[in-house]
Amino acid sequence: MDQLKEAFLRIKQDIIALQEQITNLTQQLEEIKRTLNLNNPTNNSTNQTIQQINPAFQHAPTDNLPLKSLKPQDLTISTGNGGVPTNRQADRQANQQTDKNIDFYTFHSEETYENSKNQLKTDQINHIQRVSEVLESLDSIRKEIRSNFKHLTSQEMAVFSAIYTFEEQGFVVDYSLISQKLGLSESSIRDYVHKIIKKGIPLLKSKENNKKVALSISQDLKKIASLQTILNLRKL
Repeated sequence: MDQLKEAFLRIKQDIIALQEQITNLTQQLEEIKRTLNLNNPTNNSTNQTIQQINPAFQHAPTDNLPLKSLKPQDLTISTGNGGVPTNRQADRQANQQTDKNIDFYTFHSEETYENSKNQLKTDQINHIQRVSEVLESLDSIRKEIRSNFKHLTSQEMAVFSAIYTFEEQGFVVDYSLISQKLGLSESSIRDYVHKIIKKGIPLLKSKENNKKVALSISQDLKKIASLQTILNLRKL
């Protein structure tokens, strides 16, 4: 039954690891979605960026200016570009640079998102394979339990069932209690218990106050199979 204990622990660890892996992948996908939304700014935010780059393009109030300010200002003209003001040319360059930045971040965010989706698919396949392995392990454990309990005689099974039932009800189980339940002598119960343990069934004996012998079922077996499950497997 040590193999049963080890197999159960491996199954429990695998299930916990799979749950943590799925949680982490879900959190990563949500973070990527938020990143994609942040890297697609609105036109308003783009305009604000342009205005910050070109503060000279903004209009200044003229109500309180002196009359001499009416003198025409010397506007610098880019004759090489057909008379286009340098401010407009700077606006156009700023717009082009902003669009390039948006395209760059959007492309790489989408690429990261696609890579994560592909990784998630791979992890899902691995998850299915590991679940399949866990089920195979459970099937192997079930066959081992069935084989071990098949070797018990009907009287030995009755003793085992009585111990299991009384322990579940909270009793401290001893030879006397089982003897009264089954109508057999205590020496007969001792003999059956010895045979049950010899056949590989995890039935435990411990001394209470160094005098009274208490009987119990291994907790590892209880975690794997209830008494009804054992009885059903025995019938197969």
